[in-house]
Amino acid sequence: WYPSSLCDHSDANLTWHTENPDFTKCFQNTVLVWIPCIYLWFCLPFYALYLQHNDKGYIRMSHLSKAKTAIGLLLWLVCWADLFYSFWERSQSIYRAPVFLVSPTILGITMLLATFLIQFERMKGVQSSGVMLNFWIIALLCAIIIFRSKVLHALNPDAFRDATFYIYFALVLVQLILSIFPDRPPLFSERVNDPNPCPEESASFLSKITFWWISGMMVQGFKRPLETKDLWSLNKEDTSVEVVPVLAKNWEKEYLKTKREPLKMLYSPSKPKKETNPDEDTQEEAEALILKPQAKHVEPSLFKVLYKTLGPYFFMSSFYKIVHDILMFSGPEILKLLIKFVGNKDAPNWQGYCYTVLLFLCACLQTLILHQYFHICFVTGMRLKTAVVGLVYRKSLVISNAARRTSTIGEIVNLMSVDAQRFMDLATYINMIWSAPLQVILALYFLWQTLGPSVLAGVAVMILLVPVNAVIAVKTKKYQVVQMKCKDNRIKLMNEILNGIKVLKLYAWELAFKEKVLGIRQEELKVLKKSAYLSAVGTFTWVCAPFLVALSTFAVYVLIEKNGVLDAEKAFVSLALFNILRFPLNMLPMVISSMVQASVSLKRLRAFLSHEELEPDSIIREPMKNGEGIIDMRNATFSWSRSDPPSLKEINLTIPEGSLIAVVGQVGCGKSSLLSALLGEMEKKEGHVVMKGSVAYVPQQAWIQNASLKDNVIFGGEIKEPFYNKVLDACALLPDLEILPSGDRTEIGEKGVNLSGGQKQRVSLARAVYCNTDVYLLDDPLSAVDAHVGKHIFDYVIGPKGLLKDKTRILVTHGVSYLPQMDTIIVMIDGKITEAGSYQELLKQDGAFAEFLRTYANADQNKDQEVPSPTEDKRLENGILMNEKNEKLLQRPLSVSSDSTKNAHHNSTTNLEKSGGEKKDWKLTEADKAKTGSVKLAVFWEYMKATGLVLSFISVILFLCNHVSSLASNYWLSLWTDDKVINGTQQNTNMRLSVYGALGISQGIAVFGYSTSVSLGGVFASRYLHLDLLHNVLRFPMSFFERTPSGNLVNRFSKEMDTIDSMIPQIIKMFMGSLFNVIGACIVILIATPIAAVIIPPLGLIYFFVQRFYVATSRQLKRLESVSRSPVYSHFNETLLGVSVIRAFGEQKQFINISDYRVDENQRAYYPSIVSNRWLAIRLEFVGNCIVLFASLFAVISRYTLSPGLVGLSVSYALQVTTYLNWLVRMSSELETNIVAVERVKEYSDLKQEAPWTIQQAAPESNWPHEGKIEFRNFCLRYREDLDLALKNISATIHGGEKVGIVGRTGAGKSSLTLGLFRINESAGGEIVIDGYNIADIGLHDLRFKVTIIPQDPVLFSGSLRMNLDPFEKYSDDEIWSALELAHLKNFVSGLPDKLNHECAEGGDNLSIGQRQLVCLARALLRKTKILVLDEATAAVDLETDGLIQSTIRKEFEDCTVITIAHRLNTIMDYTRVIVLDKGQIVEFDSPNNLLQKKGIFYYMAKDSGLV
Repeated sequence: WYPSSLCDHSDANLTWHTENPDFTKCFQNTVLVWIPCIYLWFCLPFYALYLQHNDKGYIRMSHLSKAKTAIGLLLWLVCWADLFYSFWERSQSIYRAPVFLVSPTILGITMLLATFLIQFERMKGVQSSGVMLNFWIIALLCAIIIFRSKVLHALNPDAFRDATFYIYFALVLVQLILSIFPDRPPLFSERVNDPNPCPEESASFLSKITFWWISGMMVQGFKRPLETKDLWSLNKEDTSVEVVPVLAKNWEKEYLKTKREPLKMLYSPSKPKKETNPDEDTQEEAEALILKPQAKHVEPSLFKVLYKTLGPYFFMSSFYKIVHDILMFSGPEILKLLIKFVGNKDAPNWQGYCYTVLLFLCACLQTLILHQYFHICFVTGMRLKTAVVGLVYRKSLVISNAARRTSTIGEIVNLMSVDAQRFMDLATYINMIWSAPLQVILALYFLWQTLGPSVLAGVAVMILLVPVNAVIAVKTKKYQVVQMKCKDNRIKLMNEILNGIKVLKLYAWELAFKEKVLGIRQEELKVLKKSAYLSAVGTFTWVCAPFLVALSTFAVYVLIEKNGVLDAEKAFVSLALFNILRFPLNMLPMVISSMVQASVSLKRLRAFLSHEELEPDSIIREPMKNGEGIIDMRNATFSWSRSDPPSLKEINLTIPEGSLIAVVGQVGCGKSSLLSALLGEMEKKEGHVVMKGSVAYVPQQAWIQNASLKDNVIFGGEIKEPFYNKVLDACALLPDLEILPSGDRTEIGEKGVNLSGGQKQRVSLARAVYCNTDVYLLDDPLSAVDAHVGKHIFDYVIGPKGLLKDKTRILVTHGVSYLPQMDTIIVMIDGKITEAGSYQELLKQDGAFAEFLRTYANADQNKDQEVPSPTEDKRLENGILMNEKNEKLLQRPLSVSSDSTKNAHHNSTTNLEKSGGEKKDWKLTEADKAKTGSVKLAVFWEYMKATGLVLSFISVILFLCNHVSSLASNYWLSLWTDDKVINGTQQNTNMRLSVYGALGISQGIAVFGYSTSVSLGGVFASRYLHLDLLHNVLRFPMSFFERTPSGNLVNRFSKEMDTIDSMIPQIIKMFMGSLFNVIGACIVILIATPIAAVIIPPLGLIYFFVQRFYVATSRQLKRLESVSRSPVYSHFNETLLGVSVIRAFGEQKQFINISDYRVDENQRAYYPSIVSNRWLAIRLEFVGNCIVLFASLFAVISRYTLSPGLVGLSVSYALQVTTYLNWLVRMSSELETNIVAVERVKEYSDLKQEAPWTIQQAAPESNWPHEGKIEFRNFCLRYREDLDLALKNISATIHGGEKVGIVGRTGAGKSSLTLGLFRINESAGGEIVIDGYNIADIGLHDLRFKVTIIPQDPVLFSGSLRMNLDPFEKYSDDEIWSALELAHLKNFVSGLPDKLNHECAEGGDNLSIGQRQLVCLARALLRKTKILVLDEATAAVDLETDGLIQSTIRKEFEDCTVITIAHRLNTIMDYTRVIVLDKGQIVEFDSPNNLLQKKGIFYYMAKDSGLV
């Protein structure tokens, strides 16, 4: 019907076999007119649905849309002019074919539809439309063909129709140009009031698919480093507010669906148990058991929920992926036609150009579609992460205490970081599950068509290689686990070394510990070496697989097929297909392992989200009414979880409004539990609890946020200045504000590190008071503060005259002195209330309370005699004091290294200010280093030196060999395919095949060689760099460790070393591989078509510029992303610690908002970094596609001089270039970011080190010091160059065997003296002489081995007890036992199962503090030197132990010189002489009795201690 009924006949000779092709009139009038129409009508239903659902608001009429509409109507008129002309012709009896009626009608209606769509899009807020743009492009392309034809046949015109067509052509062209520009944004869109909106929304369609809209940021990033303020706001649909609630709602539905049924079945039978007799009981029990198993099977499916939430958007990516996979095979197919064309010398030239253009267009289309696909995947991944983090955060605010026990804080943070990250990674891969098999099947289909059954040989090789890869993967994983274990041990040890560095230096133990670290490192390097060989094998299979496959296939094909002629078409098309095949086969194992990991994460996440939540209605909360009791508990029994025994039993309690209640009792009797129960934190077993009004809560352990002090107090409320100041005054915080660097704006570090325990408690109290609620639950807020402060707080806040006098207050307390002022006192024993009443009533009853009073009052009096202290019992005092000391230790690393310290001057002491400042500068210099190119080369040189120059050189040579033989084998293949065919076969096939095989084998050997040498080089390098780093760090002076946060150092040993161990060698391999591949491809193209030399350099330049542009921006974006990531986790950690406080104050909403805000801030930096990757990839692939274009174009131009083999070679190489270019940029930027690790490890090698450990020529004789005489001669000392002298002109002589005490107020310089003696700080003037040797002239170890110290805080290292006493293993067991006996530890140690090999925990945590002190004494007894320094630490030791230590020292060190820094004067009253220091100078130096007679400073100190 086609030619005859519609139009005139057609002819193939007219279109194809001709030098000047053209389509028939018939084809032009039907197919070319109908194609755009069919496209638009096909898209219409889908597009209309999409617009209906995605309504962005209404766009006002603009000149642009007016113009588009007008032109659309004009087009409709033009088309129908043709139609009416045809009717007019009919009336004139000129009968044309029916097509002249049909086509204009269809076209006219389509133009009307297009005009309608333009308006419809405007109503729905579409600023730039892809559907319409494509329509106009297709219409124009079809019109161009007709236009050319009309021009060719201009001699026989059809005047009217030609005129209308030219008008039509012009209008379509204008319409296309107009469609490129975007319309204005819709009315009422959020963008209008957004300060920095994302340009993506308003970008045109073309800009979106090429990612042109990010160019602005790229340029900015190239000019100067990006900052947070340059980042755009997130798109609305990516924000937490949009994403999380949807997921939460879907999860809720799914969870209820699976849980509803089983739960009813489980609980129904066990309800009426109480009234029944035992027989029925058992029966019901059985019933419940039968029903239980069914409940197990139905687990709520998290996958389903995620799919529901993100599926529809993600589904688009699958569509793109299918199109891309199919397009991928267009390359080899067009290559086939191109080789045919070059081989056929009679074919007309235009066909070659046609193929070239087709190849280029397909490649470009493939690029655009692939990156749209990736973009969708990455954005889905990003939304997934946002949703998961948000959901986990919301859940963690409501899970019950029982559930909190099963998930530690670390696990929950892992859910947010690691597991959410796994989902992100999976989102980009998951389509490979179906796409990889699809690619394999398609590739095999095309291969079969090319080579027939011989393909199976190649496939067999591939299938054989899959298990090899799998085995390698399993092995690698195993080694990784071992390596991680070693690494953890090493980092743990490093951590301890860095925390106890002072003790190591005082004891001169650095070498022993260096050996320990290197021992672990040795194990680690063994494993690294093994995995290096493995990765060499892995690289070998991955690089050689395509070659082996090709070799086996060609061999089988040539040897077995009857007339197996290997021509260029067959050889190179199949090579191209094999290259395609290689990717999915290698990806599959990766995807599968990624899926396995993600499924594990899914399970963990599901378990966490299914945890039981607190029941908010277990406690009835009512608004304030004037009723009898504000809190009413009847028969209430509570436990911490369903399975636990009850912690509170049968509580009956009514508390009237405005009363002050004290809760007292022994430790662990349920006082805090009572408050928790009132807050609804516990599981209510039975009973009835009502609580009216709002609540404030002060926990026992103060919870402080990482924010300014003011924010901590206001806690999200509104600011009322006068009241705020009143609260601060009442809570005794005003004096503290004067100390803090910037008053109440001072930033408080994580967990409140720069506040003391008492200050934290007061801030926590101030927060509650400021909240101004009806009920106050105070859990022992007075225990952590000093006595006078406690009294102040009680009087001004809690007590009958305080700020809260009209509120209801429940105070848990140990302080006996406040009890008489209470309205009611509740006494608890074992979770029950035993007595309640006023102070007088309870004393009369003479029950448990009176007993309690006696014990505590006693303790109070004893303590006042000894040392005034606010706390109740001795043990507690130690606990608190210890805590404060640890706080001080923690303070430095945490507050400086946390990202939170906005300003250096926010930290408390000058020392911290200094380190804060230096940390800041240090950060900046680091950023600068990474930016300049010149540093880089030096760093690479460092790395090469570390690997060994010979090895580096060999690696490069092997790389060259590999790529040369690879090129040679393919060139040989092209020569082979050009062999003449005689009698249906090629001659000397065997020779060709064997040379091809030999070249391949040499390639394999080279690969294996370079892979091994690079990996081994990496191991050598990391060994050398670690050794260097460790040695340098141990040689630094003490001041360095005080200045540098230990976090920084540990980071060097863990993160940077890990990068050097495992990342850098892999990256170098990939980088070199891709570099040589790209160079190789260019060489091949140049050999085939030398004219390409004109085009390759400019393309290379473009490539280079794009890459530089990208690296600058992407590096900075990566930084911003990682900087904004830590606040998310630190805020989360903080929330988990303070969850009960947040719930008590009802501030969940505010915290959820903060968390969401922080996640969005992080994604704000992540989003541009994904887009910049896409931007780069599209630009680069375009360069690659240009190479393909020119390779094939020059091949077509010089087709008469070229053989088909060379064309095949050159184009198939060009087709691969795109992938390699992509890899090259990614690898070079990876290399740049990772090589920084080497730089950061090396930066410690040029810092100032302490004096040498041993000086051979100046070493004193082995029995020195024989007498122990110490002379200070005008000795001065300062801590740092910029600080004042800590000791000024100290002159004193201590004779051998004297016992000398050093006393003075805090900060008088007592400890500085010992530091000078051990040369921890070098003297700033004057000298110390011991037995005739100036200590500044001898080696540090020579000095420190001969002087022993028992330090103030006893530090133990994890390891055996023996190692802690004698790390160098110098002494025999007997000597050690006798030392232990003298230190009163023998009984304890011999009672341990492992005796001397008893493992001490990290920091010696499994020994009590007193025992640790005794271990330090045993160390001193073992070394038994002539000079002993005691930095007396009575804080840690009870009186008994203290007595033991003193007596031992008197007895054992009788003939030694003993210098004691005394805190308690009673220990030194019998010493020979006492030095009294004040402000760094000696003010008194005489025997204790003489000093007492003098009535000087010493006398007053003694008086204070009650010794006079």
